[in-house]
Amino acid sequence: MSIMEKTLTKKATREAFGDEIVKLGKENKNIYVIDVDIAKSCKTSNFIKQLPDQHINVGIAEQNAAGLAAGLATTGKIPFVSTYAVFGSLRMAEQIRQEICYPNLNVKIACSHGGLTPANDGGSHQAIEDMGVLRSFPNMTVIMGADYYSTRKLVEQAANIYGPVYLRFTRDTIPMIYDENEEFTIGKAKQLKDGNDVAIIANGDTVHLALEATKELEKEGISVKLLDMHTIKPLDREAVVECLNIGKIITVEDHNILNGLGSAVCEVVAEKGKGIVRRIGVQDKFGESAPYEKLLKLNGITIEDIVRTAKEMLK
Repeated sequence: MSIMEKTLTKKATREAFGDEIVKLGKENKNIYVIDVDIAKSCKTSNFIKQLPDQHINVGIAEQNAAGLAAGLATTGKIPFVSTYAVFGSLRMAEQIRQEICYPNLNVKIACSHGGLTPANDGGSHQAIEDMGVLRSFPNMTVIMGADYYSTRKLVEQAANIYGPVYLRFTRDTIPMIYDENEEFTIGKAKQLKDGNDVAIIANGDTVHLALEATKELEKEGISVKLLDMHTIKPLDREAVVECLNIGKIITVEDHNILNGLGSAVCEVVAEKGKGIVRRIGVQDKFGESAPYEKLLKLNGITIEDIVRTAKEMLK
């Protein structure tokens, strides 16, 4: 089955976390899940049923969850704090910085409802600054998988590396892109297409949009290099530098264009002193209550926007 055919099937990446964390917890009794009273929504209910001795619910107290996770990590445990992205990044920010990143403890912050995918929950629940905030903390790794299978592999890898990791998942379903046997490496971009007219670097739930845009561009004879940049930090700088051989780069993300993927790519490009970048993402504003697809359209994060931007860059 081709990549384009796989995108007809959809699954939320929070489901990937829920499935993978049960598997990992059975294999390694040091893995713990810390919940904040929203296990059903964050897909850890099955973990609670199957591995109750490796689960702690602190109630609606994310900052306490961060402190508890830090304490568990000092005893050799591998805690996954499970909550919504808006809480796991912003409400817990001070605790993550002071108690987890500063001492470089082995804590994983695993967050559902990333970006605009909370949709009808409204702007207060749409985490569009989260990856940018946490990528600025030393020792932190920041990851968002593009689909169900890539997310499962990246959760597994996060459990097997030492140090703080922020994992971002979608609330809404998104198309499947990869096979279950596809391999991923934290910090190493996945090249989905090779080309020489324009480079598109996408992250998370926007990768499938970039794939469809690539398909449309190739119909018109435009050759596209497409990267799934699942790891925002550490960024695959080598992959970005290779895109500079093309010179025209488009970044696509379900995140504020400030301090997210677009900014990270621009930092590399600016340091090299060549190349042009156009950032597609949330244009420095808060979200609002509306269906997910409508929010993407309102923020200019669509297949049509990617295609138009590529054509404009090639004029």
